[in-house]
Amino acid sequence: MATNRILAGATLWGVSTGAGWSADPQPYVTKLASTGEAGLDTALQASSDLLSLQSTHAVGPFALAGRVRSDYTRLRTALESCGYYDGTVHIVLRSGDGTTAAATIDGRSQALSTWLEAIPKGKTITADVSVEKGPLFHLGRITLVNGKAGSPPALTPGQEKAFALAKGQPAVAEAVLGAGGKLLEALREDGHALAKVEKPTAYVRPQTHTLDIVYPVSPGPVLNIGQITLKDLKTVKPAFVRRRMDLHEGELYQPTKIESARQDLLSLGVFSSVVVQDGSETAVNGTMPLDFSFQASKRHSVGAELGYSTDLGTRVGATWTDYNLLGNAERLRLTALITGLGGSAQQGLGYDVYADFFKPDFLQRNQNLSARIEGLRQLLWSYRQTAVLLRGGITRPLAKNWTGNFGLMAEQEKIEQFGVTRDYTIFSAPLAAMYDNTGVDNPIEPATHGVRGNINVTPSFSVGSKGQGVSFFTIMSASAATYFDLHNIGLSKPGRSILAFRATVGSIQGASTWSIPPDQRMYAGGSATVRGYRWQGVGPQYRNTRYAIGGTSMDAGTVEYRQRILSSFGMAAFVDAGQVGNSSTPLTGTLRVGVGGGVRYYTPIGPVRLDVGVPVNRAAYGDKWDLYIGLGETF
Repeated sequence: MATNRILAGATLWGVSTGAGWSADPQPYVTKLASTGEAGLDTALQASSDLLSLQSTHAVGPFALAGRVRSDYTRLRTALESCGYYDGTVHIVLRSGDGTTAAATIDGRSQALSTWLEAIPKGKTITADVSVEKGPLFHLGRITLVNGKAGSPPALTPGQEKAFALAKGQPAVAEAVLGAGGKLLEALREDGHALAKVEKPTAYVRPQTHTLDIVYPVSPGPVLNIGQITLKDLKTVKPAFVRRRMDLHEGELYQPTKIESARQDLLSLGVFSSVVVQDGSETAVNGTMPLDFSFQASKRHSVGAELGYSTDLGTRVGATWTDYNLLGNAERLRLTALITGLGGSAQQGLGYDVYADFFKPDFLQRNQNLSARIEGLRQLLWSYRQTAVLLRGGITRPLAKNWTGNFGLMAEQEKIEQFGVTRDYTIFSAPLAAMYDNTGVDNPIEPATHGVRGNINVTPSFSVGSKGQGVSFFTIMSASAATYFDLHNIGLSKPGRSILAFRATVGSIQGASTWSIPPDQRMYAGGSATVRGYRWQGVGPQYRNTRYAIGGTSMDAGTVEYRQRILSSFGMAAFVDAGQVGNSSTPLTGTLRVGVGGGVRYYTPIGPVRLDVGVPVNRAAYGDKWDLYIGLGETF
């Protein structure tokens, strides 16, 4: 004979008895015997009021008796949720101090309340709880019925795969109930916007230790997306949102695509929330209307920028940003920085002032325009530079994980080097391709796996004063970084121990070192290449001084071990190596090696990094050590 019931969930929440409180609460401890099955033990522990409330909700004898009786039902339900429909729960209460024979009583006894009242005040009772699992039940017949009457629903192969219930598998509530949720997702993804999958009814068959399942399923009609309504757009132009939205009326109703469109609009940075709801609970001419509601984020922000390294000194300044300049999510950022405060590679204070403009979806979707006008002055040991730069470029995706960038740049500069001042006018057309499959969108957030790489080619020509004439040259560089989680070989928890590798190579073709403006040459040293050497501290030097000449080739590599400690701290150890040569062929010049380590403090916006690097084969007039402080990992 079968008994039927609505299947209970695997996670159980109960309401303990609140009546019968006493002025003298009865102290007790609960001992729940292990079943030898970790998952079942967890479910029993989560379900038992005796166990979870013993230290926080002390009650009197009558309420405690009610709690005991309630636990029989709760623990039995936990057994059933794990597939044991013929199990037995035992609860025995005992009192005693260990020196005399303990008085015991079965938790089902009608005299339980009286027995509890007779326990001397202040004496602790022990509740011994154990279960007999009985046989594990398996699924028998699985039937789908139309929840709104009519013929049983016919599932597509994809929907059957999502449902994934099969005769003979253990009758675990989590799997059975989860199958209904997955089926509902599959139905809605196939356009059944009004589909319903109700809780199943389970028929227990003790003779065969099986459970027959009946699932009411109402697929409803296949619908397309109907009218899309935009609400509460106060500062962003509706036309821009509609162009941006990768969702159109008449397309098949698919929740994943609708959610993707919602997340994409949120990523613009001009909305603090984007909510989408079905326009009605009934179809309208075979379509489902959608209502998008928007809440604008703060339009302006003011920020501070601060960085320090012993070679480049302190960099401090402020930034003002407008996130929606013209109503189409254009971003204007104004930044003013003071640089060169106390750096070993610097001869004095400089500045860096620039305005960045960013326009998303320029001419077409996912094609972004960026432009910058910049004025800077830097007094490096290698040269003193005062310059005005104009840059503009377009960035767009090329393929999965690939992004391309092309643009134009013009620069007018005055450079003093070795006591000679020259003016240069430089025009260039940078081209770049970037690859990233790390899955990390925020550049400050550390990557734990995958590869990042970029290739850059910049054809340039310069016109210089004082005999420099016109020179044509092409700057080429490539870099790659990869990350390996030691969890992959069983040595740590995920994301805790990471090996990071970086390689960089560059070459300038078409001109010799002295024909190229000093700021366009290749240099190494510092946190971007070889730590332990100041910026421009690796490579040829002028007459064995600290003045760097620069070169026409460069290569560098890093191996770094990153270890997270506790929740907010970490450490790192690294080896860097690199060289700069006068030949356009990399792997020439004197190889410099730096070693060191650092600490990390992880904040919600990224890790704060402090590294100390020491040169292994220090150059003449080179630093003995260098300190680097910044936000985010070096790569």
